[in-house]
Amino acid sequence: MALVRLVVVGFIVLTVVYVCLSLYSRSVRRSKLEREFDQEILEGDRDEFVRQGLKDYDQSLRRKLILGVYVVPMLVVAVTVYVVNFM
Repeated sequence: MALVRLVVVGFIVLTVVYVCLSLYSRSVRRSKLEREFDQEILEGDRDEFVRQGLKDYDQSLRRKLILGVYVVPMLVVAVTVYVVNFM
């Protein structure tokens, strides 16, 4: 029963961390795109440039690596439980 509670609470906490990290990373990317447009491009539609850049970001490896927020802690807990109980 304690393990189930740990998993549920852990999942909720990791979800909050994931959402915060994802929003922060997207915000940083948006700022970089806006700065790049203002300093280098200066022609065309700024909003379209940022929108296209964020669309590319959504398909990037960096975005997928943020999912490690779920994987790494779960692996650490699983290894710890295994080591404590079976070694």
